[in-house]
Amino acid sequence: MLCPINLNQKLSEGLLWRRLELIDNIIFTGNVIAPVFLLVFLGYFVKRINVINENFVDVTSKFVFSVSLPALVFINIVGINLSEEIDINQIIYIYAATLFSFFIVWILSIPFIKDAKNLSVFVQGAYRSNFAIVGLAIISKLFGASALGKASLILAFVLPLYNVLAVIILTVPFRKERKLNLKSTLVEILLNPLIVAVILGLLFSYFQITLPSVINLTLDFIAELALPLALIGIGGSLNMQNIQKASGLAFTSSAIKIILIPVILTLGSYYFGYRGLDLGIMFVLFSCPTAIVSFIMAEAMGANSKLAGNIVLISTVASVFTIAVGIVILKELSLI
Repeated sequence: MLCPINLNQKLSEGLLWRRLELIDNIIFTGNVIAPVFLLVFLGYFVKRINVINENFVDVTSKFVFSVSLPALVFINIVGINLSEEIDINQIIYIYAATLFSFFIVWILSIPFIKDAKNLSVFVQGAYRSNFAIVGLAIISKLFGASALGKASLILAFVLPLYNVLAVIILTVPFRKERKLNLKSTLVEILLNPLIVAVILGLLFSYFQITLPSVINLTLDFIAELALPLALIGIGGSLNMQNIQKASGLAFTSSAIKIILIPVILTLGSYYFGYRGLDLGIMFVLFSCPTAIVSFIMAEAMGANSKLAGNIVLISTVASVFTIAVGIVILKELSLI
C-alpha cells in the first residue's frame, strides 16, 4: 500500500509529465503554424512599406492559380499509388459533410438575411475552405511532404464540389434576376487550371507515365514557388482596417467557417473512426480560412464582394489561433 507521501509524489510527477507533454505539443504546433502565417504577415508587411503593390499581388495570384499551384498538385498526384491512397469512404464523408454544412448554413440563414447579395456571400464564406494553399502548407509542416500526395488527391475531389456549390449559391438566390447557363458553367469548372492538373495527374499516375527528368525538375522548381508565393499574396491582399468596418455578417460567417464547422465535422470524422494522418487532413480541410477565390467569384457574379473580402480577411487572421488550438487538442488526445 502506497503511503500518502509516495502517492503525492507520483501524482506530482504525473502532473509535471503532462505539463511537459502539453508544452511540447504547443511548441510543435507553433512550429507548424508559425511559418505558414508568418509568410502571410510578411506579405502584409511588405505591401504596407511599398515593397510590393496591388499589381504584384494580382499578377502573382494569377501565376500561382494558373501555373505554380497546378504544377504542385500535378507532381504530388503523379507520385502516389492510386490503388493504395484513394479511400472512397473518406471522400464520401468529406462530400457529405461539405454538403451538410452548405445546406444547413443556407437554410438557417434565409430568415435572417433577406438580401440575395449578402446571403450568397455569407454561405460561400462559411463553407469554402482555402485548402489548396493554407491547407497544403500546414499539412506539409504537420505530417511532412510525403502527406501532400494524399492531401492533393482529396483536393482533387473537393475542388469541383466547391466550384459547383459556389455557382449554385451565387446564382439560385438571384434566380428572379438572372438565368444559370449550365453549359458555360460546366466548361468553366472543367477548364479550371487546378481541375486540369488533377485530371492529368490522375492519368499519368494510373498509366504510370514517367516524365523526362528535365521536365520533372522544371515542374519541381515551379511547384516550390506555389505555397510561399501564394501565402505572401494572401498577406498582400489583406487590409486590416477593413476589420473595423466589417459587419456582423462577416464575423458570423467567419466564426462558422473556422470554429463551428471544424468542431462538428472533425467530431464526425472521429466518430467514423478516422485517426492519425486521415483525421489530421480532414481537420485541416474543415478548419482552413475562407478561400480568396470566394471574393473573386462574388465580384464576378454581382454579389457583395466587400462582404466577401471581409470574411476572407477575418477568417484568415483568426484561423492562426483556431487551427493552432485544434492541433494542440488533437495532439494532446493522441489522435494525430
